[in-house]
Amino acid sequence: MSTIEQLTPILKRLKLSGTLQSLELRIKEAVDDNLAHLEFLYRLLGDEVERREAKQLDMRLRRAAFEGSKTLDGFDFAFNPNVPKSKVIELGTCNFMLNQENVLLVGPTGVGKSHIAQAIGQRSCRLGRDVIYLPARKLLRQLRAARADGSYDRKLQRLAMVELLVIDDLGLHPLHGDEPGDLFELFRLRYECGSMVVTSNRDVSEWYPMFGDELLASAAMDRLLHHAQVLVLEGASYRNPPSKKRSKAA
Repeated sequence: MSTIEQLTPILKRLKLSGTLQSLELRIKEAVDDNLAHLEFLYRLLGDEVERREAKQLDMRLRRAAFEGSKTLDGFDFAFNPNVPKSKVIELGTCNFMLNQENVLLVGPTGVGKSHIAQAIGQRSCRLGRDVIYLPARKLLRQLRAARADGSYDRKLQRLAMVELLVIDDLGLHPLHGDEPGDLFELFRLRYECGSMVVTSNRDVSEWYPMFGDELLASAAMDRLLHHAQVLVLEGASYRNPPSKKRSKAA
């Protein structure tokens, strides 16, 4: 039995079986380059650390349920020069999460709000943060279903505890039934406990009437806005660009 065959069950018991993926390569490297024992061990364990981190990142991205792979590097700032690039890049550092601040991205359809929101969320995942991405309509539908099957408190708690919650297209549809109260509860539970990135086609002043109750709206929006950065994005739609921009892109 070879030494590697003897090592295999030991590595598995130590939950280090991932090192088997690069063990033979590192052994050959050690022989060819005459590596010291500690250098060999450092490189081998470094492979395992990288493997685990990549696996954890993949899990965070899958749990977040983004609609696609979005990055700020892939955002075309030249298309809409009015989009504040320096501010968006700063948000991409995710430093706003250190103080549990919220980020509100508002502006007309097609200017890149969802792209920026998801790019910030994916950057957060790469920094080791737990993230959930949900279009507002899906979020409210999940809470409604959770109330029906008795898992409402558990679902709300999960949404309240995640480090970054990204809510896309808030206000695109009117709020009905228990939805205003659900949104208030979510804002209340996350207040000064976690950050949110929220996108909307509506100006922030138009969010208040969505709640259908002045007192509820005030209580919800006060919590949302107390530690919030509001970024207004203006410009043409990427989905339906003006003819000049369309011809340049062709």
